[in-house]
Amino acid sequence: MSRARTAGLTGLASAMLALSLQAPAAAADKVELGDVQQAMTNVAKTAGVVGAIGEVYVDGKRMGQGTAGSRLLDGKGGRIPPNSRYRIASQTKLMEAAIILQLVGEGKLSLDDKLSDVLPEMAEHDYVDRAAEITVQQLIRHASGIPDFMESGKFDVFDFTTVYKPIDLVKAARTVPRQGDPGQYRYSTTNYVLLGMIIEKVTGHDRAAEFKRRLFAPLGMKHSYLATKVSDQIKGPHGHGYHPDAKGVPRDVDRLNATIGAEGAISTAHDVSAFYRALNQGKLVPSDLQRQLPRPFPELCGGTVSSASGGMPGINSVTFSSTDGRIQFAVAATLKIDNEKAMAVGDAIKKAAEAVLCPGR
Repeated sequence: MSRARTAGLTGLASAMLALSLQAPAAAADKVELGDVQQAMTNVAKTAGVVGAIGEVYVDGKRMGQGTAGSRLLDGKGGRIPPNSRYRIASQTKLMEAAIILQLVGEGKLSLDDKLSDVLPEMAEHDYVDRAAEITVQQLIRHASGIPDFMESGKFDVFDFTTVYKPIDLVKAARTVPRQGDPGQYRYSTTNYVLLGMIIEKVTGHDRAAEFKRRLFAPLGMKHSYLATKVSDQIKGPHGHGYHPDAKGVPRDVDRLNATIGAEGAISTAHDVSAFYRALNQGKLVPSDLQRQLPRPFPELCGGTVSSASGGMPGINSVTFSSTDGRIQFAVAATLKIDNEKAMAVGDAIKKAAEAVLCPGR
């Protein structure tokens, strides 16, 4: 199977989740916003996009929404409901990092804990090379040097039947040559597969339960859940994404094998905005641990807005959030191209955010 067909499962390294935690800009009671509908219309015109939805929130209140393109391929199915669910892809990693840091804050885990101590089987069975050197902090920061399991070539975008356990993904990563030492940055979803295993080991609960207990329930994210099944479809009306097969023909990937990877959160613009609002306002992670979150993307609007993004087969989702946590703009674009060809979509979404969040610039 070609790398082009597999790369989308874990998202692009360049689309790595990110969030700014710098000092907030001065708050203003009145927020000037651009036209969300026009912004989505522009995104939907981008080559490879099937449909696009977006909503903007200020202090938790929706101040604009838009939808353009279509729910299904070739203009079929009508518009995507702007409040529908979608896969947030690599944004799931930031949620997982927040849970890990909560456990650290509770004294149940340490950033300096070695992988071989937290998950002894990784060293005992040689599932992870140099497990005795790798720390929890390095896993969070993609600085473990552990290869990405997708590079093994063992996983198929269109496999909706094979059930994989997290350890299967870790074993697959072991077959890929290491390309960095512990302490060196190298984006790899395997880090977050291992962090998910650590969450389950430390809490005694599965990841889905901890996501619900620690994030979704307390933040009122009533329409969010963590997909965990081999053939998980999104609940309720939503946009369908497509991914080209070996012949380049777009195939519906509305259902994806959620046992491949660590990026299974499904959410809405409302819910994902609630997450970033709480995170930026210091309500989820202890203040002394916030700097451990993944590094920020270059910011928009004069340094007052940052982004968190993710890509999977058929979807590119981005959430922009002001550093003071007041404003969020959540966008999801369904695709009919693979993520390696979707750079222009990311550029279009960024332009949409600039038009909506900093219209006077």
